[in-house]
Amino acid sequence: MGDTKYWVGFNLIPGIGRAKFSLMEEYFGTLENAWHASPDEFTSAGLDAKSIQAIIASRPKISLDAEMERLDRYKVKVLTWNDDAYPKRLKEIYDRPPVLYLRGSLAPEDEWSIAVVGTRRATIYGRQVTEQIAGDLARNRITIISGLAKGIDSVAHRAALEAGGRTIAVFGCGLDIVYPSDHVGLAREIMKQGALISEFPLGTRPKADNFPRRNRIMSGMSLGVLVVEAPEGSGALITAGFALEQNREVFAVPGSVLSPASKGTNRLIQEGAKLVQDYSDIIEELNLTMVAQQLEMKELIPATEMESLILRHISQEPTHIDEVCRNSGLSISIVSSTLAMMELKGMIKQVGGMNYVLARESSVNRGRTTTLG
Repeated sequence: MGDTKYWVGFNLIPGIGRAKFSLMEEYFGTLENAWHASPDEFTSAGLDAKSIQAIIASRPKISLDAEMERLDRYKVKVLTWNDDAYPKRLKEIYDRPPVLYLRGSLAPEDEWSIAVVGTRRATIYGRQVTEQIAGDLARNRITIISGLAKGIDSVAHRAALEAGGRTIAVFGCGLDIVYPSDHVGLAREIMKQGALISEFPLGTRPKADNFPRRNRIMSGMSLGVLVVEAPEGSGALITAGFALEQNREVFAVPGSVLSPASKGTNRLIQEGAKLVQDYSDIIEELNLTMVAQQLEMKELIPATEMESLILRHISQEPTHIDEVCRNSGLSISIVSSTLAMMELKGMIKQVGGMNYVLARESSVNRGRTTTLG
């Protein structure tokens, strides 16, 4: 657990965000030291009086161990901006969240991701375009990021899932609350093929102020933002604004000049957003044409001698881990850890009872045989 629970503790205190975390980390060295600091020490660290009062008032009411147990109960992982697993692109933005809560899993290929956003009141046209473009991007190994909202967001998530791709939903509330509530089933599916992410502690209710903050995470994690349909004043346009601030690409689908749902997207195109007719416009603009092939080759080619050796003893037929140990002459600890890494890469998969099969043909084997609980 280390220092993590102290990050979680400070994240529970209103008004303690990126700037305050940076000041405390710089002055105290660790957040554990900061948690036990006096008001005078906080003053020396550069915190303002209001923030110091909030910390002093909140600290005695917070049980760090109870909060960590609660997170564990909901199977929520905690990432701080110092963790290797913290999304690299998000770490680049100015207002990066100090703490991220995660359900599901992040993967190396999520580095290639596009945020797909739009109106909650999507037209038939908007839904069709979203299904087509998000599905095609997912089939080309691009992770789809969105906000789980009704309309364009949910269509984008579902299109990625149906294409067998990865998708990430960023919440504007705690990860123990699904908003809207009728997307509980969708959230569960996303956890299986991606992740649910939030900067908000468990129990945080969805409120209007949270969603613009949520949007900066969506754009921050992405290579670019695709706006499908957005009337003037839409939250999707806020996401596009964050993308520009963060030096991300902005893409927009054109619509009828007579449709209110397309006024925002058409204006984005007027202002310089890349006009998108299908997924290839995004792939070409970002020079992602080779992503699918590169990832495929990276996964199929063993990265180490251990992987190469173990792969020789796995086929399309289920092979038990004990049999792999016997045939390879390697210890159970080495085989177990290597199999876990190979499974993450998509080279093999476990089919129950510690039996493994090839996930797909490899170069080594080619030619051989309302709350979310």
